[in-house]
Amino acid sequence: MSKESVAALLAQMQGTESPVADERIKAIINRIISDLFNTIEDFDITPSEFWTALNFLGNSGQEYGLIAAGLGFERLLDIRLDEEEAAAGISGGTPRTIEGPLYVAGAPESVGFARLDKDGEIGEPLVMEGVVRDEAGNPLKNALVEVWHANHLGNYSHFDPSQEPFNLRRSIRTDDNGRYCFRSVLPVGYSVPPGGATDVILKKLGRHGHRPAHIHFFVTAEGQRKLTTQINIDGDPYLWDDFAFATREGLVPAVKKESDPEVIKKYEMNGPFSHIQFNFDLHADRQDLIGTEVTRARAQA
Repeated sequence: MSKESVAALLAQMQGTESPVADERIKAIINRIISDLFNTIEDFDITPSEFWTALNFLGNSGQEYGLIAAGLGFERLLDIRLDEEEAAAGISGGTPRTIEGPLYVAGAPESVGFARLDKDGEIGEPLVMEGVVRDEAGNPLKNALVEVWHANHLGNYSHFDPSQEPFNLRRSIRTDDNGRYCFRSVLPVGYSVPPGGATDVILKKLGRHGHRPAHIHFFVTAEGQRKLTTQINIDGDPYLWDDFAFATREGLVPAVKKESDPEVIKKYEMNGPFSHIQFNFDLHADRQDLIGTEVTRARAQA
């Protein structure tokens, strides 16, 4: 099939179109179709290859979010936001990074402090704390810090029915001094589901599907741009080799091992624990920029 034949088919298809309510969607779909038509032509894709690919996507189930992360789409969207903000003169602040597909809305909310783990949760005890601040460094009272992470097997509650609802998930309102604090356990890294759609694609590309240990956050406050980010646990072997490209400078805080009895007593811990101190610095909301509240399908408890 020649390029001329591809162009003729595209022209025939577009010739059947009438004015529609959303010209933007029409233009985007036509561009995607055009690019895929030319890909089929350039690589001489057979009918069997085409239907194998289509069936694969149709059978990928709930892994679309992992596929989007693994193929770099989610990181690309972050880069575009970063560059738009830089062009508008915005600099500094806590770096954003990908949300991933494992957020669950409705986690229990508390003020100042939350405990994410239950007694007996496997893992090294962790206390993480800090301040949510605006661009001038002022603490933000009543900011909402939503936090979620995996357990010792790399599994997330809600998606793992063996865990209690909202295990290792909480929402924390900052106190009068803009502070948040939570107790949990250090998460571990994990891999995409073996044999799943994402695993199959990555192996075809000669890539692995491992993520370093990390903790996810949404941070929101009145008059501020929403921050979607995650911190990574220093020392993880995949720290800078994340299949989802989410590790960024400024998001790998020090993990201090606390063993002083006075410190243990202060934090009401039962013994030595890991300690992370990390502040979230937000940017003021701007009407002239793309919003940071992303519309996407998310799990509901």
